Amino acid sequence: MRKQKERDISRVGKRGTVVIPAKLRKRFGIEEGTLVIAEDRGDGILIRPAVAMPIEIYTKERIAEFLLTNSMDMEEYAEVVEEVKAMGLDPETIPHRKPE
Repeated sequence: MRKQKERDISRVGKRGTVVIPAKLRKRFGIEEGTLVIAEDRGDGILIRPAVAMPIEIYTKERIAEFLLTNSMDMEEYAEVVEEVKAMGLDPETIPHRKPE
Protein backbone atom coordinates (compact mmCIF):
# COMPACT_ATOMS: atom_id res chain seq x y z
CA MET A 1 0.00 0.00 0.00
CA ARG A 2 1.37 3.39 -1.00
CA LYS A 3 1.86 6.01 1.69
CA GLN A 4 -0.19 9.14 1.02
CA LYS A 5 1.84 12.35 0.93
CA GLU A 6 1.11 14.91 3.61
CA ARG A 7 -0.39 18.11 2.34
CA ASP A 8 -0.58 21.47 4.05
CA ILE A 9 -2.26 24.58 2.74
CA SER A 10 -0.46 27.91 2.85
CA ARG A 11 -1.58 31.34 1.78
CA VAL A 12 0.40 33.57 -0.57
CA GLY A 13 1.19 36.83 1.18
CA LYS A 14 2.47 40.23 0.14
CA ARG A 15 5.25 40.20 -2.42
CA GLY A 16 4.49 36.53 -3.18
CA THR A 17 5.71 35.12 0.14
CA VAL A 18 4.65 31.57 0.95
CA VAL A 19 4.90 30.04 4.41
CA ILE A 20 6.39 26.54 4.31
CA PRO A 21 4.92 24.44 7.13
CA ALA A 22 7.27 23.92 10.10
CA LYS A 23 7.37 20.12 9.69
CA LEU A 24 8.65 20.46 6.15
CA ARG A 25 11.12 23.25 6.98
CA LYS A 26 12.59 21.09 9.73
CA ARG A 27 12.71 17.96 7.57
CA PHE A 28 14.54 19.73 4.74
CA GLY A 29 16.72 22.03 6.86
CA ILE A 30 15.08 25.21 5.68
CA GLU A 31 15.38 28.12 8.07
CA GLU A 32 15.32 31.89 7.78
CA GLY A 33 17.88 32.97 5.18
CA THR A 34 18.10 29.53 3.50
CA LEU A 35 18.28 29.79 -0.30
CA VAL A 36 15.58 27.90 -2.18
CA ILE A 37 14.94 27.16 -5.84
CA ALA A 38 11.45 27.67 -7.27
CA GLU A 39 11.18 25.44 -10.32
CA ASP A 40 8.39 25.42 -12.94
CA ARG A 41 7.15 21.84 -13.23
CA GLY A 42 4.43 22.52 -15.79
CA ASP A 43 1.63 21.48 -13.47
CA GLY A 44 2.95 23.36 -10.44
CA ILE A 45 5.91 24.85 -8.65
CA LEU A 46 8.56 22.78 -6.89
CA ILE A 47 10.33 24.62 -4.05
CA ARG A 48 13.48 22.96 -2.77
CA PRO A 49 16.62 23.92 -0.85
CA ALA A 50 19.41 25.37 -2.98
CA VAL A 51 23.17 25.14 -2.62
CA ALA A 52 25.28 28.21 -3.33
CA MET A 53 28.95 27.74 -4.11
CA PRO A 54 31.27 30.69 -3.68
CA ILE A 55 33.27 31.67 -6.73
CA GLU A 56 36.88 32.70 -6.58
CA ILE A 57 37.65 36.13 -7.91
CA TYR A 58 41.29 36.48 -8.87
CA THR A 59 43.30 39.61 -8.26
CA LYS A 60 45.59 40.95 -10.96
CA GLU A 61 48.53 39.67 -8.91
CA ARG A 62 47.09 36.13 -8.80
CA ILE A 63 46.42 36.16 -12.55
CA ALA A 64 50.00 37.33 -13.14
CA GLU A 65 51.27 34.50 -10.93
CA PHE A 66 49.30 31.96 -13.00
CA LEU A 67 50.59 33.40 -16.28
CA LEU A 68 54.22 33.56 -15.18
CA THR A 69 54.30 30.12 -13.53
CA ASN A 70 52.57 28.37 -16.44
CA SER A 71 54.92 29.63 -19.14
CA MET A 72 56.27 26.61 -21.04
CA ASP A 73 59.60 28.05 -22.12
CA MET A 74 61.71 31.20 -21.87
CA GLU A 75 60.28 32.62 -25.10
CA GLU A 76 56.73 32.38 -23.78
CA TYR A 77 57.91 33.63 -20.38
CA ALA A 78 59.34 36.79 -22.00
CA GLU A 79 55.97 37.43 -23.69
CA VAL A 80 54.11 36.91 -20.42
CA VAL A 81 56.49 39.28 -18.59
CA GLU A 82 55.45 42.01 -21.03
CA GLU A 83 51.78 41.11 -20.54
CA VAL A 84 52.19 41.36 -16.76
CA LYS A 85 53.90 44.73 -17.13
CA ALA A 86 50.97 45.88 -19.30
CA MET A 87 48.72 44.95 -16.36
CA GLY A 88 50.62 47.58 -14.35
CA LEU A 89 52.54 45.02 -12.28
CA ASP A 90 56.23 44.37 -11.75
CA PRO A 91 56.87 40.67 -12.60
CA GLU A 92 59.79 40.62 -10.16
CA THR A 93 57.43 41.25 -7.23
CA ILE A 94 55.10 38.38 -8.17
CA PRO A 95 56.01 35.02 -6.56
CA HIS A 96 56.36 32.49 -9.38
CA ARG A 97 58.50 29.74 -10.91
CA LYS A 98 60.42 30.50 -14.08
CA PRO A 99 60.60 27.85 -16.81
CA GLU A 100 63.85 25.95 -17.15
